[in-house]
Amino acid sequence: MGMQVAANYYQHKCFMTPTLLPIPSPKFTSLRFSPILGASSSFLDFKKKVLQKSVGFSSFQDRKRSSNGRTAVVASSSNVAAPFWGSWMPEKTSSSAPSFSDIFWPSAGAFAAMAILGRIDQILAPKGISMTIAPLGAVCAVLFATPSSPAAQKYNMFMAQIGCAAIGVLAFSICGPGWFARSAALAASIAFMISTRSTHPPAASLPLLFIDGVKLHHLNFWYALFPGAAGCIILCLIQEIVCYMKDRFKF
Repeated sequence: MGMQVAANYYQHKCFMTPTLLPIPSPKFTSLRFSPILGASSSFLDFKKKVLQKSVGFSSFQDRKRSSNGRTAVVASSSNVAAPFWGSWMPEKTSSSAPSFSDIFWPSAGAFAAMAILGRIDQILAPKGISMTIAPLGAVCAVLFATPSSPAAQKYNMFMAQIGCAAIGVLAFSICGPGWFARSAALAASIAFMISTRSTHPPAASLPLLFIDGVKLHHLNFWYALFPGAAGCIILCLIQEIVCYMKDRFKF
């Protein structure tokens, strides 16, 4: 009888008494979940709001559980602009909008430059030479619109104009006309500008212009100086006048 009472007491002690589960420490409450207790939806919402306010993460789902049971946050802040869209936005400057004179004088300088080069074309027409080539239009935009940019520096401009034009003549002499000559000339021109630290984007079109322009082939290596470099001299003189007018006459 005594042994039966002891057995009943043992069964009651082991199976009827509820098991007390340890309460997770508050220190690790936001880092791990108990597989037995789980977590209520209200508790998850509370932790989501705490993370968003303290860290600035846009999504509570941007977390990954590591092998040791802890949670690593891998999301980025929601208030940081994506670099892809940021590259399409105009540059933010502290200065005010450009005045009318800041727009007028560069535009007037570009008009005067093309008018002067067009007049030179009329003089050189019997020789079949033209000064109004497309790269000089890009040079006008660089010199008049952004005179303080690296591409507008005189060393960069003349070094790139002369070097890239000579590369175009050399590529045409070796490879002849075609896609291979254009590709090789453009690659060599970019390598030349990088190695000499004379980056001037309009000069990269000079080799392509020579290879595809039949009327320029008779110039041979004179093409390195004319019409590109010679036209840049005229544009630099007009740039000085434009900068002077912008500084003295504002409206």
